[in-house]
Amino acid sequence: MIGIILTVLGGAWGWRLASKRNGNRADKIQYMLVFALIFGLVGLFIGVVADRWI
Repeated sequence: MIGIILTVLGGAWGWRLASKRNGNRADKIQYMLVFALIFGLVGLFIGVVADRWI
């Protein structure tokens, strides 16, 4: 669940960051996908670590 939440938040953050930098639609999509991927992997790692400890 943590991975899904962080993936969505990462995508939203990437889209917003590209918007602040006045990027076009392709830039926004690229930032969204990269940030979603990074945040999703971090969320997956956090979920695995939390599962091991609990």
